[in-house]
Amino acid sequence: MFDISIDKSKPSILISACLLGKKVRYNGKILDVNPKIKLLEEKFNIILVCPEVEGGLLIPRSPSEIKGDKVINKLNQDVTSNFIKGSLIGLEKVKKYNIKYALLKEKSPACGYRYIYDGSFQNKLIEGSGIFTRMLIENKVEIYTLDTIDTLLKSL
Repeated sequence: MFDISIDKSKPSILISACLLGKKVRYNGKILDVNPKIKLLEEKFNIILVCPEVEGGLLIPRSPSEIKGDKVINKLNQDVTSNFIKGSLIGLEKVKKYNIKYALLKEKSPACGYRYIYDGSFQNKLIEGSGIFTRMLIENKVEIYTLDTIDTLLKSL
C-alpha cells in the first residue's frame, strides 16, 4: 500500500502513516507533519503503516474505539477483524524489515500507546494500548509517540 525504499546501511522504523501526512485518518483529514519526524529520515528507512486502512476500512469511516475486547465503531459495528487483519499486515513488515522501533499515533484504537479512548465516544481516555501496539510490544518493538519522540532522537 505504501511505497518502501530501503537503504541497507540504515535500520528501519515503523511510523503511523497519518503522522507523515498521509490521508488515512478516519475523518479523511491530513495531519500536519511534526518536523522532528523528518529528522528520523536521516537515520532510518521509514516504513509506513495504517492498520485500519490496511485492514480494509475506508477513508473516511466512522470513528472506532476499543470496548472490552472488541473494536466498535460509532455506528455500533464490530470492526475488530479489520483491526486484527491490518495489524497482522503491519507485523509482517516488522519481521520483513527487522524493525525494532515504532513511532505511533497516540490514542488510536490501532496504534494508541498508554492511553486510548474508553469506548463510550465521549472523549474519555483510559490506560491501555491499541490492537496493533499490543502486537508490537509482544514482538519486542520499542514504542514511541510524538510525546516521546525526543527520547528516540536522543538515543540515536
